Amino acid sequence: MDDGSPTPPFGNVPEYSVSEISGAIKRTLEGTFGRVRVRGEITEFKRYSSGHLYFSLKDEGGKISGVVWRGSVSRLGLVPENGLEIIATGRVSSYGERSSYQLIVEKMEYAGEGALLARIERLRKKLADEGLFDADRKRRIPRLPSVIGVVTSLQGAVLHDIRTTIARRFPRHLLIWPVAVQGEGAAAQIAGAIEGFRELGHPGPGKRLPRPDVLIVARGGGSLEDLMAFNDEAVLRAVVACPIPLISAVGHETDTTLIDFVSDMRAPTPTAAAELAVPVRDELLADLTHRAARMGSALNRVAQTARLRLDRAASGLPDLPALLSTARMRLDDRSHRLDLALPSLLERRKAALVAAERRMPVAATLFSDRRSRLALDNAALGAVMTAARRAADAHLGRTRLTVAPLQALCRERQARLTGVANVLDSVSPRAVLERGYVLVRDAAGEPVTRATKLHNGNHVTLVFADDERHARIEDRKATTQGALDL
Repeated sequence: MDDGSPTPPFGNVPEYSVSEISGAIKRTLEGTFGRVRVRGEITEFKRYSSGHLYFSLKDEGGKISGVVWRGSVSRLGLVPENGLEIIATGRVSSYGERSSYQLIVEKMEYAGEGALLARIERLRKKLADEGLFDADRKRRIPRLPSVIGVVTSLQGAVLHDIRTTIARRFPRHLLIWPVAVQGEGAAAQIAGAIEGFRELGHPGPGKRLPRPDVLIVARGGGSLEDLMAFNDEAVLRAVVACPIPLISAVGHETDTTLIDFVSDMRAPTPTAAAELAVPVRDELLADLTHRAARMGSALNRVAQTARLRLDRAASGLPDLPALLSTARMRLDDRSHRLDLALPSLLERRKAALVAAERRMPVAATLFSDRRSRLALDNAALGAVMTAARRAADAHLGRTRLTVAPLQALCRERQARLTGVANVLDSVSPRAVLERGYVLVRDAAGEPVTRATKLHNGNHVTLVFADDERHARIEDRKATTQGALDL
């Protein structure tokens, strides 16, 4: 029956506002689920400038949005990234303005060892492709470091084992940089410690600590999740960039982390790392003593060998005093023979010179013969002239014509002959001697023209115009005191 009142379109179905529905759904989700743990793979990851993290978790059948507020990022326990399978702990809530729900995450953890190993393997391949595991980039550990830097936790037995081992083997100065070795922020602390050791020793305010010669990064054993800080990329790149040789000692002997691949040397345990860092002092002393003994023996052998060679060489040498005495006797003999030979030689040379001189014609006789010949020629020429004159008288006219040239020719020849005779007289040594000069000859018979050629005690021969005399030089200066001893 129609009473004229409006009929509701949906009968008795209640009517809600959008806000009421959104609030009811939010209350239902938060009241029903509360705090949950959700497993999935991170995708669509974004980090906003506000510090909040937005992402999605997916598996084979679905996907759910997630958010990490800025205040919870530091407590997550790992660094989220796309493709990482995790277990997220948080609460489910809705966002009414977009009619969507999301998971507000407070903590993250790796979803089992399989996911961790897959992540480690991806990072290992990446760093291997970059050449960070190559053997040629590894540095040599110093034989005896002065300062050893240790990056480890202050809790546990690791630090005690390292200190005890180094003190027992060879006490060295230790610099400890305490860090967290697992959990949130452990990777950042380890990387910061390695970078801090690298900066030690550089000039700057407060830089009083020496830079270590070698670093040890160590921690005890644990599960794969506990050791993940040493598989962190920031830690590995800090190790690669560190100029100080680094020894890794993470976990037990069977545990392997990526820091073992990039470090310069891997030790199976922290105690083994301390043993690799320093040698045993007693063994070094024993080795030095042994080497010193071997060196002393080698030097003795070398000295003995050299002494034997010297003795053999000395035995092969002649007797020097005997050699000197023989040479001295030979010298005396030669000197005596020389003293005898020189006067004899001089006498022989002098006799030969005198004999040669005696064979030479006397200059006066030579000039006398020439003068006689000239006189004869002159007499003959006068006879010819007289005959010619007589013939001229007999033959008057003709003779007068021919005598004049002939007389002129005779006068010319006579004048020339007289001139030659005068020249011969002027250059004759005998004529010079006749004027009071003396010819001086040395012991060899050679004429002496310079006083510098004569010395005290020299024997000379003085040639006068009529004879010769022997003399001996007493002084170079011919003074009134007497220069010659006749």
